[in-house]
Amino acid sequence: MLDFSSLLLAAALSGICLSVTMFAIWCTAPKAGFVLTVACGILVLVAHVILFWRYTKEPDPLLCQIVLALLSLGFLIICLSSMQYLGVPGYRRAVAPTLAAMAICAAVTFIGLDGVGFIITYATVTALLSAIGVMFWINGSHDRRILLVVSFLSGTCAVSFALCGMVLLGRGQWALAAAPDNWAERLNSVVAVACMTGLGALTLSLHHLQAQIELKAETMTDPLTGLMNRRALTSLYGERSFGPFMSVVMFDLDHFKRTNDVYGHPVGDQVLCRFAAVIKKYARTGVDAFRLGGEEFAVVISRMTDERAYDLASKIGVAFGTEIVATQLGPLRSTVSGGIGFGETDGRRLDDVLAEADTALYAAKRAGRNCVISRKSTAKAEPVKPALRSA
Repeated sequence: MLDFSSLLLAAALSGICLSVTMFAIWCTAPKAGFVLTVACGILVLVAHVILFWRYTKEPDPLLCQIVLALLSLGFLIICLSSMQYLGVPGYRRAVAPTLAAMAICAAVTFIGLDGVGFIITYATVTALLSAIGVMFWINGSHDRRILLVVSFLSGTCAVSFALCGMVLLGRGQWALAAAPDNWAERLNSVVAVACMTGLGALTLSLHHLQAQIELKAETMTDPLTGLMNRRALTSLYGERSFGPFMSVVMFDLDHFKRTNDVYGHPVGDQVLCRFAAVIKKYARTGVDAFRLGGEEFAVVISRMTDERAYDLASKIGVAFGTEIVATQLGPLRSTVSGGIGFGETDGRRLDDVLAEADTALYAAKRAGRNCVISRKSTAKAEPVKPALRSA
């Protein structure tokens, strides 16, 4: 059976291996900042374990203060890494109380109440680990199985530190003058090694999961406008049945080739981004916008009647007609044409609705552009009559 010193050295070795692995991962993926933060936190805990092992051999008041400060600091950094990964704001809420507890711990340890210092530190670590568990339980939006395991391991480790503090508190050991050595400390050493190893492995899994999510987002997003692309449209709606309250609007910027030829492609890109910005202004629940390629866009509208869908598409067209792009040749105002395809009571496939919208779009082009047309309404959206130069 391993003695207490062996358990501490095992914890240090495990931590070093984990931190080195995480540093290597961060070097290959610098965007994964939370991995670097976890690695730093684990290194601080490794330093704590090594110095604590030294403290068990040669007790010293100053060394005791350093050991306790490193324990709180290490778990604070790991808590911050969790907030970083989950996108939880307000780092100060974790930093300020922890630093305050560390200051109090240093003060009571300095006057000889090192037992009280251990109790305060264990309470601080318990609070930090509990906060990590709660954050992953509440804020996790990815793979729930991984996040729940993180919560469980954090909670288990928190309980083990709480037991260490409760034993000292129950025995009234306010002044130790040596490292605490009891059943709770030994249990904590085993639990801490197991939980930190598990959390390290799960950190790698979370990094892999985040990388997959980011890669999927990149493949589903148009880099110029920030809208979803054709792949995303097929992924989200390819298998959907379009009912009577669903429709697709196809938009095509008018005379866009001429805009590129006369004003240049950078100006053309600005025009595309302006139209994307107009669509985003009208985005709401049930309205998804996509750039299909070139100057072609699509908007999928759900939970709206045909009339409201037509009205929304017309408003987008009119709003875009008021947008002005400054160029070297003077102000540029562009227009857009649109066509709408509708779902039906019996349901329709995406391809069929897109085909109907495309047919209506070409009808709008033939009708003089700068309008929205559907098979259910041949009325034009009120066109903008710009005084400025138009594409």
